[in-house]
Amino acid sequence: MHKLMGAVPVSAAALALTAGLGAASPNGGASGTWTVQPGGSIKATASNPTLKDAVTGTTLTCKTLTASGRAKPGSGLSGTGIASITSVTFTTCTGPAGLTFNVTPGHLPWKLNAKSYDAATGVTKGTITGAHGALSGPGCSAVVDGTSATADNGTIGGTYTNSSHELRTLTMGGNLHIYRVSGCFGLIRDGDAATLKGTASVTPGQTITSP
Repeated sequence: MHKLMGAVPVSAAALALTAGLGAASPNGGASGTWTVQPGGSIKATASNPTLKDAVTGTTLTCKTLTASGRAKPGSGLSGTGIASITSVTFTTCTGPAGLTFNVTPGHLPWKLNAKSYDAATGVTKGTITGAHGALSGPGCSAVVDGTSATADNGTIGGTYTNSSHELRTLTMGGNLHIYRVSGCFGLIRDGDAATLKGTASVTPGQTITSP
């Protein structure tokens, strides 16, 4: 059963996913300078991802996040949409007082975008875009998105590391907000900024580079 943390992601977080982040490379960016190997179908799994209302401080934690999608293979690729997330599942998500929530991810697929690459560390910096989700639980429902409840433009910042094949979402570089809050006991509030934080292992491991 989908649970609360899926409301964002990460999505990611999914999570989800495989366009990473890090220090800038002179040639890194959305232009056709990216190489991905091997590409193809991917899966990402994370333990204990968290969604936080940045204003009230309320944190919701899930036991697992599982996401699947596809990475574009080859070279000369644009960093925009270098990979996509086609499904996201969160399980056993709880908040304060043990409250549990169901979540319905929306606006799939979400895009993964590579922005810059640090050859010294093998880390790519980028974003997950298009994230949207609806959550519901006992006495509480809400929507997580970007600039409005129906914008379907939620953005999550993150990094992807070639050596560990890990996608890590960050508290910076995103625009997630909570909307259409009904009930929720003041734990989350309409219009509050939100962050999604977690680390997902990507299989098969991808190598993302930019000269």
